[in-house]
Amino acid sequence: MNAELMKSPALPPAPSRPGPGTPRPYRFPHFESRVLPNGLRILVAPIHAYPVVTILAVIEAGATRDPRNCEGVAQLATRALNEGTRTMSSLELAQRLEMLGSTLDTGADWDSAIVQLTALASRVDDGFSVLAEVLREPAFPEHELERLRAERLSDLAQLRAEPRGLADVFFSRLLYAPASRFARLAGGDEASIARVTRDRITAYHAAFYRPSATALIIAGDITVDEAVRQTSRCFGDWSGAAAPASEPVDSQRFDNARVHIVHKADAPQSELRVGHVAVPRSHEDYFPLVVMNAILGGLFSSRLNLNLREEHAYTYGAHSAFDWRRAASPFEISTAVETAVTADALREIMTEFTRIREAPVTEAELSLATSYLIGVFPIRFESTAAVAGGLANVEIFGLPGDYFDTYRDRVRAVTADDVLRVANTHLDPTRLQAVVVGDAGAIRESLAALGVGPVTVYDPSEPDVATDVPVEPSASHS
Repeated sequence: MNAELMKSPALPPAPSRPGPGTPRPYRFPHFESRVLPNGLRILVAPIHAYPVVTILAVIEAGATRDPRNCEGVAQLATRALNEGTRTMSSLELAQRLEMLGSTLDTGADWDSAIVQLTALASRVDDGFSVLAEVLREPAFPEHELERLRAERLSDLAQLRAEPRGLADVFFSRLLYAPASRFARLAGGDEASIARVTRDRITAYHAAFYRPSATALIIAGDITVDEAVRQTSRCFGDWSGAAAPASEPVDSQRFDNARVHIVHKADAPQSELRVGHVAVPRSHEDYFPLVVMNAILGGLFSSRLNLNLREEHAYTYGAHSAFDWRRAASPFEISTAVETAVTADALREIMTEFTRIREAPVTEAELSLATSYLIGVFPIRFESTAAVAGGLANVEIFGLPGDYFDTYRDRVRAVTADDVLRVANTHLDPTRLQAVVVGDAGAIRESLAALGVGPVTVYDPSEPDVATDVPVEPSASHS
């Protein structure tokens, strides 16, 4: 073939990236709050554009309330709310929800438990009645609890067999002090789940599912007066005070930077988690921290992703995030790489972690991050369930009433100097904990050569219970 014909035609230069458009005006739905005489708080956001109403209960019954050595009670109790009430079996409850055209969503994170349903506005009275009975009079049938315990044990077996799950387990375990609830799995481990009996679940429900520890959030085609009337009808005679609870220990386990290898023989890849304990969700630097994280690892075009994925081709993706809680929250960088480039990837993570503390970000980086955060904000609240979820955060984190209406202005006000300041103040390379799940025999030496900190190797079969005694390195790799 003619050599001239084999030449590829020169490609035209790629067009420049279009700039962000002007954000459209947005206002979060107006909402009002009330408090019943029994202490139950109500937040109502009338939204008449849709013929549905979302009713969401936030209860101060998250995993931080779990009794010591019975971790998992909060999540198991919340899941079991779906399994029947005093007057309905689980099947009858499911049929009643089906008649409403609804489902019951339940869950518990560290700070709170959530129970939610969405019903047609024309059936909202029945929706309130069902939710009230579920919250106030759950049956907790033993055979359903046994099934839920078995499902949790199955989840744990899968978690421990998979490198990504192992990395998450060991990162939490090694990040927080042994006395911290955060050092243990939110859903409990094999030993603690075995101690979660029906009596313990019933006692937990009686202690924390109380009106003074509950907020009801109602969003949709309903007036404030009607929402208050329905709430009073179904919850007005609910009584009892929640048991007192102490705030969780949130200190970090190790004060110096360390590398922890969780040994998986012959693993072709390494899972990396790098970070340290940072600040609570309520910190005054929240908005600069959100923008800083977007630039460092929160967006696809972030520094970490461009470095590890686009420049070095170490990974399909690298990401960073704050896992916000009321207590001091973890900041975490996560990625998965080939075994051969594990140390190289950690070196580049450290490089980006340090670089964002040394010089202001560029105006282009700042503009891209703030434009993205401002642009996607209204999209997050396009349904009644999403609005109710947003208002749940107002309750859980004690956000001000104008939080949603000022969000975009506060993001827009963040400067490059703000990003540099919070990176210097809240990112600390001397406290970084790097957890690597991979083949210790193949990666230990190169990781140690980076000089990040002492390297310890762990056996993944170690019990998932943090103790006051540091975990000993396995004999074959220490």
